Amino acid sequence: MVEQIFGHISGYPEGSWFASREEMSRAGVHRPRIAGISGRGREGADSVVLAGGYEDWDDHGDEIIYTGHGGRDPESKRQVSAQTLTRGNLALATSYQRELPVRVIRGARLHSPYAPEVGYRYDGLYRVENYWRERGRSGFYIWRYRLMKIHG
Repeated sequence: MVEQIFGHISGYPEGSWFASREEMSRAGVHRPRIAGISGRGREGADSVVLAGGYEDWDDHGDEIIYTGHGGRDPESKRQVSAQTLTRGNLALATSYQRELPVRVIRGARLHSPYAPEVGYRYDGLYRVENYWRERGRSGFYIWRYRLMKIHG
């Protein structure tokens, strides 16, 4: 099992750009090649990718309202059931409880003024300031996480 690293990855400062998820995985900046949350439930999340996959997110630069994973139909990408506080969602909740930093990577498909035009960009460390469960736009319960940029 690969060791989790909470914080910056040596050799990849904030602003580092990657052409693909494969490249990020090899660098260790975000290991999963598909999942948006990297981490283990009771150990914490070490990174997240914002790539516009879920409808219930907000990107304000230094503040992100991140939507957890799960409950989407793999074909239509629509939310079809509630998310559970397991796996990556639990890992983000653990990062909140243990005050662990989370690397944030933005992808070009994000449709945000803070996203790169192409590829993926490591945008620094954030802290999980809060998390909660609420009904999403599709009417199903989702997990939300307020991520705040760590400066300095």
